[in-house]
Amino acid sequence: MMQIKFWGVRGSIASPGPETAGVGGNTSCVEVRCGSTRFILDAGTGIRKLGDELLTEGTVRATLLLSHLHWDHIQGLPFFVPAYLPSARIEVVGTTHGVGTLRDTLANQMAAPNFPVRLEDLGAEIAYREVRPGQVFDIDDVKVRVAKLNHPGGVLAYRLDHAGKSVVYATDTEHYACVDPALRSLAEGADVLIYDAQYTPEEYRGERGRSRVGWGHSTYVAGAELARAAGVGTFVLFHHDPSRNDAAVDDIERMTRQLFPSSLAAKEGLVLGLDAVSEAA
Repeated sequence: MMQIKFWGVRGSIASPGPETAGVGGNTSCVEVRCGSTRFILDAGTGIRKLGDELLTEGTVRATLLLSHLHWDHIQGLPFFVPAYLPSARIEVVGTTHGVGTLRDTLANQMAAPNFPVRLEDLGAEIAYREVRPGQVFDIDDVKVRVAKLNHPGGVLAYRLDHAGKSVVYATDTEHYACVDPALRSLAEGADVLIYDAQYTPEEYRGERGRSRVGWGHSTYVAGAELARAAGVGTFVLFHHDPSRNDAAVDDIERMTRQLFPSSLAAKEGLVLGLDAVSEAA
């Protein structure tokens, strides 16, 4: 009834190479299938391979939920092949937090001299929906809830509820001294929580390099605290630091499981069927 697949799991900038090949080097993109309804969470570089996969399945109908408009979350959109096809129907959902319109912001990254194809030249039927924190709306038989998170320039979290199952996507957020009450409410009882765990506590505090306080990202410890407080089923560590190699991600996954046993690190190709976890071939 609900399936989640990870196409891009890195934060800030793509980080290809042999030391990151196991986890993956593409920036944020997660596919959620709710029956016949398809959602795409963010359009980082991972959306390119997702687009190629969708082409093998026939006519594309999808809702793209954008957490925010920083480049690592939208830079894959010009390489999403279905957006060029007249048969495709795509609704883009997000907000600019008062800076222009959603469509204009996406058009700017494709404007000359940045890119040779303009947004208006894309062949797909693309609709735009600007949403606000606290909003609740339905896409087919899926209920979508929106919440505000803590990140420079603003960011949105989303909760998808379908047929008694639920997933929360909460990337690019900085924790507070206590569990964020808005995020705890959004994640209450969710089957899956996908959460920004870019830093270790030592990195965040500046014990290893520069302090990351105020940068708008969180730690695996804060994520585990949220998962416990909200009573979620599975906590997925997401938005891995681009400098973090595969072995270091595995180490963080292991430490997180000591705090919240039902935890795992997001990896490209990982599929969650809510009742089962598998690695895509």
